[in-house]
Amino acid sequence: MVLFDLPVLTEKQRRDYREFRKYLLKAGFFMMQESVYCKLVQNAGVADVVQESIRKNKPGEGLVQILRVTEKQFAKMEYVVGENKSLVLDTDERLVIL
Repeated sequence: MVLFDLPVLTEKQRRDYREFRKYLLKAGFFMMQESVYCKLVQNAGVADVVQESIRKNKPGEGLVQILRVTEKQFAKMEYVVGENKSLVLDTDERLVIL
């Protein structure tokens, strides 16, 4: 999970924000909330590679935090207000016949 708070006062800061957000999306992250992005990885080795990639693509200013949680911990998330809006198809709709 990547959480960030980036300044957007100058044009350069806004560009850095856009580029970092685009990087996260290209890297396979999805937006949970504004400035909170998540990605599911297979194991700790892959997570280490992803974290290093984030470090290499971080913006020059602001706050960027990484929180690693297991899939089991993530599944226990409680929705106090609102509901889960999943973009994942887990029905027969995702079936592709070639």
